[in-house]
Amino acid sequence: MKIIDWYIIKKYLSTFVVMIMLFIPIGIMVDMAEKIDKFKENEVPADAIFSYYLDFTWYFGNLLFPIFLFLAVIWFTSKLANNTEVIALLSSGISFSRFLRPYLVSAGIVALFAFLSGMFIVPKSNASYNAFIYQHIQKKSERKTKNLYKQINPKEYIFVSSYDPIRKSANNFTLEHFEDNIMTFKIKASSIRWVEKDSFFRLSAYAKRNFSGDVETYNRQSRLDTIFDFKIEDLAPVNYKAETLTLAPLNEFIKKEREGGSIMINSHLLVRHKRWSLPFSAFVLTLIGVSVSSFKRRGGMGVNLAFGIALGFLFIFFDKIFSVMVNKSNFSPFLGAWLPVLIFGVFAILLLRSARR
Repeated sequence: MKIIDWYIIKKYLSTFVVMIMLFIPIGIMVDMAEKIDKFKENEVPADAIFSYYLDFTWYFGNLLFPIFLFLAVIWFTSKLANNTEVIALLSSGISFSRFLRPYLVSAGIVALFAFLSGMFIVPKSNASYNAFIYQHIQKKSERKTKNLYKQINPKEYIFVSSYDPIRKSANNFTLEHFEDNIMTFKIKASSIRWVEKDSFFRLSAYAKRNFSGDVETYNRQSRLDTIFDFKIEDLAPVNYKAETLTLAPLNEFIKKEREGGSIMINSHLLVRHKRWSLPFSAFVLTLIGVSVSSFKRRGGMGVNLAFGIALGFLFIFFDKIFSVMVNKSNFSPFLGAWLPVLIFGVFAILLLRSARR
């Protein structure tokens, strides 16, 4: 590699780090200003707050990754263009494609970092971050509470219409047991509650129907204490569970959730797809950043930065829109994660063609 390659790589990575170091403290101050009253009201220990903001750093950095990358590329490339260094390089016989090489190498380094952190570091930080929020700030249920239908083992399925994690109880409980795909019995109860002291489930308005060929028997009791092959916590999945798991546990979790018929399977699949799409976005965003800032504009660097910030927020906007579509409808999790990258990839190609002219 030539000196100019090392120069661009050094500028790319150092500017990217500087952008992170500039914006994350701002994010921390804004978040602290918003939550300071809650910290005082709930008497949150100082060490817990310190740990929370360490986790917040990873959470915030991962969330605004596109903005940091855009600003870094546009900032130092605009400086090269304003100093006519880009024109000098291209005039010396270097093609625009060759000029892009160190940018792509740098994007590869950032993508590798984004992949490793997204798979192994950010999930652990997300677990601590969300646990802190629900323990000290929101203090409310972090669980889905409506219409859960789930397979708990190869032969049994359960359904509840609502779940209260504070009382550890659920309403309109149903359990169906199958043998060779034939239902052998069905249990219904108006409510089910976990009795912590004695470690059993208490069912109210209990009713059980047994099926044996053409013979059906019916048993009904006002109350029944019993045990089942599941935990009370299994009656509702944690909303952010997938975000807190590293690669292998996430795959295993998704497998179990799919087998159990989880109502949140699309949300979990979206989390996994995003961990793969985010590193690829580094290349797309880098190409767009170079294309819009490698030549002088009337208005100087400020115009390029404004354009970069707008594109960065537009990328995040598209990402959030498709995420909502996945979580609120049957929209494909694969498309929800990859469409923003594909859309901006096409945009990058168009901008590159314009920049080469």
